[in-house]
Amino acid sequence: MRIAVMGAGSLGTILGAYITKAGYQIDLIDANAAHVKALNEKGATVVGTVSFNVPVKALMPEEMTGVYDLVIYMVKQTFNETALKQVLAHIDENSIVLTLQNGVPEQAVADVIGEARTIGGTVGWGATWREPGVSELTSNPDRMTMELGEMNGGVTERLKEVQKVLESMCPTLLLENLMGIRWTKLLVNSTFSGMSAALGCEFGDILDDRAALDCVKHIANECIKVGRAAGIKMEPMQGFDIGTLLYFENREQMASNDPVYHNMWGPHRKLKASMLQDLEKGKKTEIRAINGVVCDYGKKYGVATPVNDQVVATVEAIERGEKKYVFENLKSFELPEVK
Repeated sequence: MRIAVMGAGSLGTILGAYITKAGYQIDLIDANAAHVKALNEKGATVVGTVSFNVPVKALMPEEMTGVYDLVIYMVKQTFNETALKQVLAHIDENSIVLTLQNGVPEQAVADVIGEARTIGGTVGWGATWREPGVSELTSNPDRMTMELGEMNGGVTERLKEVQKVLESMCPTLLLENLMGIRWTKLLVNSTFSGMSAALGCEFGDILDDRAALDCVKHIANECIKVGRAAGIKMEPMQGFDIGTLLYFENREQMASNDPVYHNMWGPHRKLKASMLQDLEKGKKTEIRAINGVVCDYGKKYGVATPVNDQVVATVEAIERGEKKYVFENLKSFELPEVK
């Protein structure tokens, strides 16, 4: 199997390193020339909760040749217009394109690649890009998972083939309800990733601050309400049925959720959202493809999403240079009253 990781940023570098170490032929493709150069000269270096270095083959997009059997697509959605065309030039009718992007990206990918070649999945671990050739794994390796699914449901042979590749890194589950796991991951990203970007902090800083954690609880509750209104059955992730556990209607229920947040996100305390990493580099974020999806679905189905709205507004203000990514931004958040 000839494999490529398209978008070898922090996550893609680590996943590509694990797959390479397992003996697969895989190209790490990225538009950052300095990063590609370092990967080829020094190998992929993974630090953090694990530590190893492995020689890899890295390419700029224009250096791609031939046809790939599997493209693991990890490009930020803000670059889809360019990157998907580059992928299209190097696949055939038998190729598989797996999108592991944030948000709910399957249809956007399928519109270019074709639904017959598109599958989707979620990543249950986090990473931080440190420097060219070096990425930090910020999650507990014993608590990492990935999930895979077909757009139209069902467990197919090609899913099983891709599962074997991804399990070079961590346990990978096959699910018939892809949108269900997508919506669960959307909740995961909109909560701690959204607030991490808005407040310029790591996940642990949010867990340790009562006001910040209350914001997260409202973000999650809004996501659950919108998903239910849209008829989406959220799937468990890493053993947690968060679509049920994190829902609340009163303050007592809201307070009872604390253990779930600490048990599920505690192993990822050191994680810094990729959107915050983008802000630190002066780049646009995927906020519209994450919290913005919750807001858009909320408008479509008549469900209010005031805290997700505030996250989007704060991050976009930072992008415009009107605010800084600092924890003091928390003071501007207004939460709905809970009795």
